[in-house]
Amino acid sequence: MLTSTLGHIFAVAVGLSLGLLGGGGSILAVPILIYVMGVGTKEAIAISLVSVGVVSSIGAISHGLEGKVKLNVALIFAPAAMLGAYFGAHLASFPWISETFQLICFGVTMLLASLLMIYQTRQRHRKELNKKLLDNYIYHAPKEASLLHFSMLPVEGLGIGVLTGFVGIGGGFAIVPALVLMAKIPMKQAVGTSLLIISLKSVTGFLGYLGQIDISWELTVSFTLAATLGTLVGTYLNKFINASVLQASFGYFVLLSAILILIN
Repeated sequence: MLTSTLGHIFAVAVGLSLGLLGGGGSILAVPILIYVMGVGTKEAIAISLVSVGVVSSIGAISHGLEGKVKLNVALIFAPAAMLGAYFGAHLASFPWISETFQLICFGVTMLLASLLMIYQTRQRHRKELNKKLLDNYIYHAPKEASLLHFSMLPVEGLGIGVLTGFVGIGGGFAIVPALVLMAKIPMKQAVGTSLLIISLKSVTGFLGYLGQIDISWELTVSFTLAATLGTLVGTYLNKFINASVLQASFGYFVLLSAILILIN
């Protein structure tokens, strides 16, 4: 009872992460399901795909109503990501892919994601300081994305999709900067667009797991509801909180979690 309650409290944090940062939900959801709630690796990945997919769609709708979702960019990125997620989920069904191997891959991905988030935050902070010195706080909108930049979006989408299906990580930590750097859209819109992409590819990733494992639908529904509560709060707080400030702290937390998972 205690572990279940604690797990659902942590599920709220999954939603908060998605609402505030546009990613990080699966990075939290999978270890919570495995280490707190005692779920097997493959089932934890499948449940995380459902919960993060549902929660991301709710967050995407909320961001969309505020004009923070770029549908044209999502339509370029999402199809390849959906295909990759379905393929990644089927990779997990190969007999030589054990749960231990998947968990190691998950830990390594967490490690890389944490380092990327920490690096991005430092780079963003440095650019903000330089901008203040050079243009006295004048805001420059991003330049228009080139055809080459847009052509790279499906390639990255495919790679992140495979990662999603195989280890259950939504990839918001990589999608958001890709949208900012390649599609040249502002951070706030990148977060909303990332949520839409994550929700779409989570669906195909989960479909790839159907028939492979037995899933506790009761846990899936309750975990998803708790995460939904968190994302509604996170989406609201996103209006007032600078997400880049939180990203560094979240990155260090993920780094510590990854190290513990790999040691374990």
